Amino acid sequence: MSVFSGRTWWKRAASWLVAGFVAWGATGCALLSGTDPLPSWSDGPARQAIIDFVDDVTRDGSPNYVPPAQRIATFDNDGTLWVEQPMYTQFAFMIDQVKAAAPRNPQWADNPVYKALAANDLKGALALGEKPLLDLLVQANSGMSVEEYDRTVRQWFATARHPTLKRPYTETVYQPQLELLSYLRAKGFKTYIVSGGTMEVMRPWTQEVYGIPPEQVVGSSQGVAFDGKSLMRQPKLDFINDGPGKPVGIYMHIGQQPILAVGNSDGDLQMLQYATTGPGRRLGVLVHHDDGEREFAYDRQSPFGKLDKALDEAPRRNWVVISMKKDWKQIFPGKP
Repeated sequence: MSVFSGRTWWKRAASWLVAGFVAWGATGCALLSGTDPLPSWSDGPARQAIIDFVDDVTRDGSPNYVPPAQRIATFDNDGTLWVEQPMYTQFAFMIDQVKAAAPRNPQWADNPVYKALAANDLKGALALGEKPLLDLLVQANSGMSVEEYDRTVRQWFATARHPTLKRPYTETVYQPQLELLSYLRAKGFKTYIVSGGTMEVMRPWTQEVYGIPPEQVVGSSQGVAFDGKSLMRQPKLDFINDGPGKPVGIYMHIGQQPILAVGNSDGDLQMLQYATTGPGRRLGVLVHHDDGEREFAYDRQSPFGKLDKALDEAPRRNWVVISMKKDWKQIFPGKP
């Protein structure tokens, strides 16, 4: 019997149709309906460069075609996917944990870092040095099981609000980036978060907010140890996934070199260097915070999200620099 006759033909036809619709995805639906997959992006060189790159590496017959298994895109989180001013969101969370843990740690009363944080003087705490601040934050975020910590993270995000934007932190994400993530996935990319923040604080909510599952979140990590019953959080940092640590984290957790990397600060410099070095077509993208009216304007002098060396290197490496003011019609979901 011919393979194109009877039930065999229908099975093959159904299989081809299903595969075709999956590959077509959201982008195909957008084209059929005449909608723009990146509606919050302004027409301009930045948007066009991203679309040209994606089209080139995903189009059959292109000399720069990249198989789906190798379409890896990495995104920084703070300042790239959501707000990082007036301080990193995780700092705000961890500081609240310091205050909550203070009654159980009377010895902190003489700690100058604790005194500054208790007085809401973050600038003063930072002036005392990064290590003493991190030591205290790590202590306050240890001594519980990973399940207990996960519940604490979820409860905090359910109630906490950004101090100036007055909205939940999970609503301070950037609408254009949500669209870009969806667009890339529709074109066969696997999207990862590669952040200096800890995986434990990001993983409880990234699936719901970004569509990125926990196993695709790469970040710094606090020590954990098994006590025979539970995994308990230890008062030490095992790995800092920032700066030169980001390529290491990508190698350890992903095992493949990205062909697209998106960041916003000098902490992302090495990730972009790593992603854009090697054979084939590659793309580095920087988000420049230059919109003080709708968000925050900062770069070279900022204590959080400093963009200096990477901004200078961008033109030499042909990285795309996104102007939030010019390239994004809308910043946050539901708000221009």
